[in-house]
Amino acid sequence: MTGPIAIGVAGTGSLGFHHARILRDVPGVVMKGFYEADPERAAKVSGELGITAYPSYGALLADVQAVSIVVPTPAHFAVAKAALEAGKHVLIEKPITRTLEEADALLEIARRNGCLVQIGHIERFNRAIRGALPHVDHPLFIDSDRLAPFNPRGSDVAVVLDLMIHDIDLLLTLTGAKVRETSAAGIPVLTPSVDIANARLTFENGAVATITASRVSKDRMRKLRIFQRNGYLSLDLASGSGELYRMRSDVNLAQLAQSAQPLEAFVERIALEAPEGEPLRLELESFSAALRGEAPVTVTGEAGRDALAVALRIVRDIERGMPAAAALRGGAPAGA
Repeated sequence: MTGPIAIGVAGTGSLGFHHARILRDVPGVVMKGFYEADPERAAKVSGELGITAYPSYGALLADVQAVSIVVPTPAHFAVAKAALEAGKHVLIEKPITRTLEEADALLEIARRNGCLVQIGHIERFNRAIRGALPHVDHPLFIDSDRLAPFNPRGSDVAVVLDLMIHDIDLLLTLTGAKVRETSAAGIPVLTPSVDIANARLTFENGAVATITASRVSKDRMRKLRIFQRNGYLSLDLASGSGELYRMRSDVNLAQLAQSAQPLEAFVERIALEAPEGEPLRLELESFSAALRGEAPVTVTGEAGRDALAVALRIVRDIERGMPAAAALRGGAPAGA
């Protein structure tokens, strides 16, 4: 695709607002406007950002080449399907859809119409992750914690699909392997869906990971610890910082075995570095670059589907152990 790309946003809630804000000055993009179903919200966003609020989704699609879809998860399929059937490229906020059947249907339409699909797994663009990737070397064990206070946004799905799916995508990326086994537990606290969950994943290459996600915590935490043969990476995703700890090359192992030594005597600490950058802006810039053929899609539709498949396996594990929770939600999602 050559020349400036006409793009729009579907849905301008708290996150969609920032998609629209940033797209106004992403290189190679002409931000045409947005569609928002709530007229009062549409007028407010249009006034604050100085961009066009389209009267209908169809009118927006008729005027753009690509659309960023930031509507609630239950609406992802219908909104993305309309765009893809119209031949428009899409960036879909995570999770790609609610079910695997919906995800497969979207990917088939995209293939048929030659459309790009990118999924909004924004943690791929976190500075800590970008700094860590050059040092990741066949992880053996990964431990992940993602805790947050309650927020009604996203509570229409289980915390596994709302928050944990970020870390599922990261684990699939870091290990480069498919999940062989899952076991999980969780409970609803403030909503009919599961609000806190813990899962253990075993990958086909032998790596093991544990993940905890909660949306009923007092404080926020987003931490990832990666253990591998050449060292240990400690990442704070909230601050975008991280450190690598590895054995010093000048250590005398025989001497070390004879007496206790302070950690710094045999381990070196390396601060992880990566260029500064707002993750959402980097994500939208990557979408623009992919549309122009300058780079591959960073998080493909297939990658989004893979993360969804693991998330649904975890939900199914939880519901098997909690019949009451499954009854509240009407059973496991289709496609699980």
